[in-house]
Amino acid sequence: MIMSSDLNFHIGDKVVYPNHGVGVIEQISSRSIGATVEKFYLLNIKASSLKVMVPCNNVGSVGIRRVVRNGEIQKVLDFLTIGDTGSNGDWKDRFKENSERMRTGSLLEVAGVLKNLIALHAAKPLSFREKKMLERARYLLVSELAMARNCEESKVEEILTQALAKCKLRFPEASEFQA
Repeated sequence: MIMSSDLNFHIGDKVVYPNHGVGVIEQISSRSIGATVEKFYLLNIKASSLKVMVPCNNVGSVGIRRVVRNGEIQKVLDFLTIGDTGSNGDWKDRFKENSERMRTGSLLEVAGVLKNLIALHAAKPLSFREKKMLERARYLLVSELAMARNCEESKVEEILTQALAKCKLRFPEASEFQA
């Protein structure tokens, strides 16, 4: 269970919006809606420069969370180094399951999707939608880890390449997804 105090953000906080990536709280404002006054966070999503207003009391249900810290980063890297992917056989079931995992906003779940799709891609070509999902998982993982570690994305890509190599998987280049 997430403690409500963990969901109180301040201007400048780096947060993750599930399936959209890393953003920064740019503003906290209040709006009157009928008789009630609601507080909102204004997020600027780094990748798309998308601005999103989220009611403060919906933060938990939307799944917004702080950028991962070192202990969680290590869990993700450890997960990527071990062999098991446990991928679902039927592509429709697999796609549905992976979509749900992506929506959780958990970096460990995103890493799981990435790893499953890389393993699948090594065995056979991915469908267009799975390629897009692999690209999205790759982006979400790299961008959040780069922000968490305060380093360049290329450095994170090297770390992920080394982690996946330990279970004989190849971390894909971003250029592999360009149309």
